[in-house]
Amino acid sequence: MGSVDRPKKRGRLWKKALVHFALCFVMGFFSGFAPRSTAILFSGRHAEHLVPAARTKSVERLVVNSTVEIPGSSSGRGQGSHDERPPPLEVAGAREPQSPSQRLLIVVTTTRTGDRLQGALLRRLAHTLRVVPPPLLWIVVQDHADALATAAMLRTTGVMYRHLTFKENFTDPVVEADHQRNVALSHVEYHRLSGIVHFAGASNVYDLQFFDEIREIESFGTWPVAVVSTNKKRVVVDGPICHSSKVKGWISKDLSNDKRLLVTSTDMNPKPPKINISGFAFNSSMLWDPERWGRPTSLPDTSQDSIMFVHEVILEDETKLKGIPADCSKIMVWHMTRGTPLPIHH
Repeated sequence: MGSVDRPKKRGRLWKKALVHFALCFVMGFFSGFAPRSTAILFSGRHAEHLVPAARTKSVERLVVNSTVEIPGSSSGRGQGSHDERPPPLEVAGAREPQSPSQRLLIVVTTTRTGDRLQGALLRRLAHTLRVVPPPLLWIVVQDHADALATAAMLRTTGVMYRHLTFKENFTDPVVEADHQRNVALSHVEYHRLSGIVHFAGASNVYDLQFFDEIREIESFGTWPVAVVSTNKKRVVVDGPICHSSKVKGWISKDLSNDKRLLVTSTDMNPKPPKINISGFAFNSSMLWDPERWGRPTSLPDTSQDSIMFVHEVILEDETKLKGIPADCSKIMVWHMTRGTPLPIHH
């Protein structure tokens, strides 16, 4: 009996082994088709640390490849119905920065229709902005017809940007530039992008310390700009005279013949005869904060010329202005021009 039972027991053991092997093989085979992300479901709290990083990268890619067309309007408004409340705060300005070093820089660059050097100038400026510590958002405004080539270039810069377009036609380059600035400010206002706004001409050259300095601005900041005219071989220093960051007067001095910046009382003006568009920056909250800036409503105002409004606020109270750097003693912005520089307004 014992000799007969042994083969039966061995047979049952082999059957169990074969069944167990078959089950393991089937489970292993089908588990190979399961998506790898399902492993996160079983990783407990470790998955919570992975999600924010992934979301941040996807948002940056979305913003970097952003081209927005602004429907036509005299003030550059028109991004949706302004009878409705603005959309929720975007990632770039959703949280108030905890320190100046974390403030978003909103760099606005307008373009000139038909300028053959535009692409090269934008690429040079992009190389500068690329090495500025983040966060920084570059807003480039351009005629719809010229936008395709610029859009392809912007995607390769590595700079977080918004590319805004418009379809209006202009014969006056000053009017066109002001319209583009209004388009950009409308975008900043409508999306509540909280940061420091600076208008950077495509031909500007910067000292990188400049971007650290303007992050310290609470309301308005201003500084001297060296306007270099290559055609006329002139250098004009245009901007404020300061004492301990307080603006005491304004100058516009031609240094073409006088290599030294000697300022006398006759050179100074109590008010700027013109404001160089690259010579100031401001906190973007002035565009939508009615209590702080005296605007009638917190909603975007389709009748408001934003550039004119900024100009008026800057001139109405010089105590709001902070001279950059301290004593305004250093040139950190050079505006290269092939013709006459474009001020905001006289």
